[in-house]
Amino acid sequence: MAVPKRKVSKAKGRSRIANWKATAPTLVECPQCHEYKRAHAVCDSCGYYDGEKKIAVKSDEKK
Repeated sequence: MAVPKRKVSKAKGRSRIANWKATAPTLVECPQCHEYKRAHAVCDSCGYYDGEKKIAVKSDEKK
């Protein structure tokens, strides 16, 4: 088991923690409805993925 030889200073530890950043999700335009969606995911607004209808969306059920 690894054991540190000496205490890590507060500055060293905090500077390491400071580099954890949240990144914005990658958004692409849906080819069917032209809304933005997450890459490689079913579109929330129309329900299409890879040119095929995969899920029923509530707006479709109302019509």
